[in-house]
Amino acid sequence: MTLPAAPVEIVHYLPAHHLERSLRADVRAGLTAVPKTMPPKWFYDRRGSELFERITGLPEYYLTRAEREILARHAPEMAAACPAETLIELGSGSSRKTPLLLSALKAAGSLRRYVSVDVSDSALAAAAASLAPLFPDLTLQAVAADFETQLQVLPHEGRRMVAFLGGTIGNLERAQRAVFLRNIRQLLGPGGGSLLVGTDLVKPAGILVPAYDDAAGVTADFNRNLLRVLNRELGADFDVEAFDHAAVWNPAEERIEMRLRATRPMQVNLPGADLTVGFEQGEELLTEISAKFRPEGIAAELAEAGLEVAGQWTDAGGRFAMTLARAV
Repeated sequence: MTLPAAPVEIVHYLPAHHLERSLRADVRAGLTAVPKTMPPKWFYDRRGSELFERITGLPEYYLTRAEREILARHAPEMAAACPAETLIELGSGSSRKTPLLLSALKAAGSLRRYVSVDVSDSALAAAAASLAPLFPDLTLQAVAADFETQLQVLPHEGRRMVAFLGGTIGNLERAQRAVFLRNIRQLLGPGGGSLLVGTDLVKPAGILVPAYDDAAGVTADFNRNLLRVLNRELGADFDVEAFDHAAVWNPAEERIEMRLRATRPMQVNLPGADLTVGFEQGEELLTEISAKFRPEGIAAELAEAGLEVAGQWTDAGGRFAMTLARAV
């Protein structure tokens, strides 16, 4: 008889009230800026995470399918190019694509441990519950931490592969990406570690825009969920339905910009942030950027951080790329 896997303990590194303080700081900085802006990480309460899972299955949203296709076809090559004793996944979420990479690294004969990193306890617990039966001889560790500021708490010993999947790196501005990649390089140290990063590629706006503005309106609901989070967490009085969803291709920056556009003038009170802000009719709140890359561009950014490309793969349609880079 096979016994059920023991629950994976979540190791917490987030300071007390970290998320609350971070939210207030982002609101005060972003909603008083010109133009107004908020980081996309605040989409992801339980409802937001469920909406995003729905988005990944929509016909317009090719990114998840394309990345899965790459892993299904090329994960053994990745494992052979950069064997690892530990796989660290940043922003792991549900870890649904992770088994493909774990299986390849185990087959290569070196993998001993998987470390999932996320700010959400529920996501970490769900991922561990799904992976434990599939990999009973693998040490699973769940770490509640902010990968933008707490990389130093992650394992520093042995050969490690850091995975940053889903095109999430595109949510960072160019200067933020440079700092993040340098911090990854520092984490990997001199031990021959590697970074596997997923990037969405530049393509016609007719393909890109629908991926962020689907016909069923799921992405619009996801975008507005930011306002629901602010209403609940800060006691704000946003009229959620008074904002239209917009997804715009910015060709100069080669990125999609998701915005919420006020349909009427309004004053919004956010007592939890001790703030009141006004919106003009038609004024936009930038809620997400999603930078699109060229293969040579991501290679150049990695090189600037001291990471040398060991392999680069795309899906059959050339829509998405996964780049594996070694610390040098």
